[in-house]
Amino acid sequence: MPNVANTKPPVLVVVQLSGGNDFMNTVVPYNEPRYYDYRPALSVQPDSLIPIDADIAFHSNVSPLKEFWDAGKLAIVQGVGYPNSSRSHFRSMYIWHTCEPDRISTEGWLGMAVREFDPAKENVLTAVNFGRGLPQALVSKGVPVTSVSDLDNYGLMTGISSDDERYTALARFKEMYAPAVGTGPVMEYLAETGLGVLDGAEIIKQAPLMYRSDVEYAGNEIAQGLRDVARVHLADLGTRIFYTVQNNYDTHSNQNPTHDNLIADLAKAIADFFQDLEDHDAADNVTMLVFTEFGRRVADNGSGTDHGSGGGAFIIGNNVNGGLYGEYPSLDPLDLVDGEDLKHTYDYRGMYSSMLEQWMGLDPVPIVGGSFEQIPVLS
Repeated sequence: MPNVANTKPPVLVVVQLSGGNDFMNTVVPYNEPRYYDYRPALSVQPDSLIPIDADIAFHSNVSPLKEFWDAGKLAIVQGVGYPNSSRSHFRSMYIWHTCEPDRISTEGWLGMAVREFDPAKENVLTAVNFGRGLPQALVSKGVPVTSVSDLDNYGLMTGISSDDERYTALARFKEMYAPAVGTGPVMEYLAETGLGVLDGAEIIKQAPLMYRSDVEYAGNEIAQGLRDVARVHLADLGTRIFYTVQNNYDTHSNQNPTHDNLIADLAKAIADFFQDLEDHDAADNVTMLVFTEFGRRVADNGSGTDHGSGGGAFIIGNNVNGGLYGEYPSLDPLDLVDGEDLKHTYDYRGMYSSMLEQWMGLDPVPIVGGSFEQIPVLS
């Protein structure tokens, strides 16, 4: 386990970009002429770029991330994905959540990590999700996980103010996973995981009352999600894994300005979150992983981009060995998957393994289902 400066246990914050973030327009291969050929409508022009090196640049809308990069606190994992990438949102996200590209599994990688942290189920706040439903990544048999829709007004999906909202969330969860694992197992999971645990609601609702901050978060989804993460983390309730989501990355049309606005919101929210933690001397034991289910197609469709592969991820924190990891996928037509998609160059399970072993102090092999090449991303 890492020897973090304040000696508190390491905490992992996972941010899911749902819909498939366009990595090519977030970290741009601006010195590759084919990038502009493939994207006559959507290429990011030089005056909207912040160079990282001679080959790639940040979109200017994620300029707050450049500050982390310059400080050596941001790792960019390029070309992250898996073999035979699925273009289905559901299937691809399921693969990312369970580490099972080839078969159906009901065990989420973070749920299994929670079981290692708290085998006796002593703390229902070991893992906390902010958002509707419960991500499959946090699901594991008998593992309690707290899921919060609104920290100020909502407990553990118990519908403190509305039973209807709770049942809606439960129904959505059941509809999502029943086709894959069967109605019986789904209902068993609902009974045995955090969705059936009520104690966490009474504990977690104290966090907003304890919170004071000079940071003014924006009112958008990801900013409010990370504000909630900060509030619970600063309340020191023993949470080891936080999870939150930013939606609407499925930009088949009207990608500009939708994507530009989303990544601007994301970068600002991340900067505010870490500033908040720094102000409270609570950042040294926190590392953030930002991922998405797949990249977008190499060529634009005139207005947007379609489902692709070979995306990218960010790892951020004071203990991160900043830099580029993995290889930016080639844009040579001969190297594209099916002539359309970026080819993944690094297996996401290696990235997970790096986080689990180097940061969380866990054996990754039984969690990710094998041994995969790690990257030296954490001090």
